[in-house]
Amino acid sequence: MEEKMFTRGGMDRLQARTDRENFPYPRGDGKVKLVNAAWLANHLHDDNLTIVDVQPNIHDYIQEHIPGATYLTEGVLRVSNRGFPGSYSPNACLQESFRRAGIEADSPVVVYTGKGAFSGAGDGLGQTMMAYTLAKYGHNRVYLLDGGIDTWKNEGGELSQDYPAVEPSGFTVEVRDDYPIGYEEFRQIKDNDDVVVLDARPAKVYEGKGPWRKAGHIPGAVNLPWKSMMDENNPALLKSNDELDMILEDHGVDRSKTVICSCGTGREATNEFVLLKWFYLYPNVRIYEGSFTEWVTHPDNPVVEGPEPREARAATTPAR
Repeated sequence: MEEKMFTRGGMDRLQARTDRENFPYPRGDGKVKLVNAAWLANHLHDDNLTIVDVQPNIHDYIQEHIPGATYLTEGVLRVSNRGFPGSYSPNACLQESFRRAGIEADSPVVVYTGKGAFSGAGDGLGQTMMAYTLAKYGHNRVYLLDGGIDTWKNEGGELSQDYPAVEPSGFTVEVRDDYPIGYEEFRQIKDNDDVVVLDARPAKVYEGKGPWRKAGHIPGAVNLPWKSMMDENNPALLKSNDELDMILEDHGVDRSKTVICSCGTGREATNEFVLLKWFYLYPNVRIYEGSFTEWVTHPDNPVVEGPEPREARAATTPAR
């Protein structure tokens, strides 16, 4: 009976729903897992645990952070490369940043963000962006704090203004090239029957109201706004698995296909990549890091405006 309720995911998805009651979630050897505030409170003083605060502004961290957390802004993760604005920083730069934060590749690191108490900024994406980047560049035990610092505070978690004494680590970057998909490969396979392309941007941007030189979206991309997966009051808190199941089913996100996550610059797409690859255990998930920004740098690439993945074909006039 339960199996029939989850036709596309089957027992894999049913197991994911059950596992979410236990943390770290899910079971297995995935590089990124979910933990909640209660789990972190019980493990806050573990000797091998590193906590990384990626709140949107350094003043947010100064005003309040989880005890023992070190600040690592997501701004260090990407820089311009030959003018293109959304490229990942050189390996040496990322390696040094992770070393200075005391991050060891095989020791658990908890990543969190939140709506900054000082700045009032923050969209919740900092923690998936950091989690994805850590895993891509060689970390093996990334724990993402469900709900971030806001849920931590709501559940009575302790806060601090102390800065931890951090010893630099020996982290060595090892790039996992199977996570991203490059432009040429994306262009070749995106329209295949066994491929689903997701666009994680808000609907109004997907339909044509963004800042890009061309309005709209990549032909064939299905709009699945990343915020639709999150709690309405906390964009760092995932909805329940029952709600996520329904959303994924409604958008045709079939685990038997290759799912390519995209957005505007590759940042929003990390939310759905993390969810599908590591929490829902989809076997074939890629992320198009260049996303719509890279797509429209090629003048001949078509785009589609409006809510449909593809332009409607003009009706033919019947012969008389």
